[in-house]
Amino acid sequence: MGTRHAALNPRGGPAACSTSGDVAATAPPEVRLSLDPALGRRGAVDGAWWPYSLDATVELPGLIAAVDALLDRHVLRVGLPLKAWDDIPHRVAAPGRQVKIGWFRHMDPHVVTLIPVGMEPINLLVIPPGTESGTAAKALEPAVTSEAATGPAGILTAASPITSKDEEASWEDEGGQVTGGDPVS
Repeated sequence: MGTRHAALNPRGGPAACSTSGDVAATAPPEVRLSLDPALGRRGAVDGAWWPYSLDATVELPGLIAAVDALLDRHVLRVGLPLKAWDDIPHRVAAPGRQVKIGWFRHMDPHVVTLIPVGMEPINLLVIPPGTESGTAAKALEPAVTSEAATGPAGILTAASPITSKDEEASWEDEGGQVTGGDPVS
């Protein structure tokens, strides 16, 4: 069974939903989400979500609707890291209910936790909104297929392209010296 990907419009109607292995960035107002079809917590997270902003009031209704549709269950609660999000409401309207939103000071800033009816909590890697689409696509898939204990930050780092400038900065931070430069006296 393949990875579940969803694109849902914010009104709750499905715009697209597939189980293919293709990860494609979509234009607003679709939700960019990947879930492990087994939700067996083989890795550190159960999937990945790439919101358009860090405004929880705007982003959470679409995420909740997408997860509801993919799992055919209602999300009851959402947990967010307090310092990573703007405008965190106490509750978010969802079809036929209000979903409670909790925020926590000591939570990984790259994770959102959803608690659906009758299931274990689902931890999603949050790909930062400004992430380049190629990098985001590289992070969406490993988040659901990784069996390693790589944490959310590790998945994001592995998906990020390393430029020679980044490598040079890393070398300099480690006390190395770039060749061709003036020697330090």
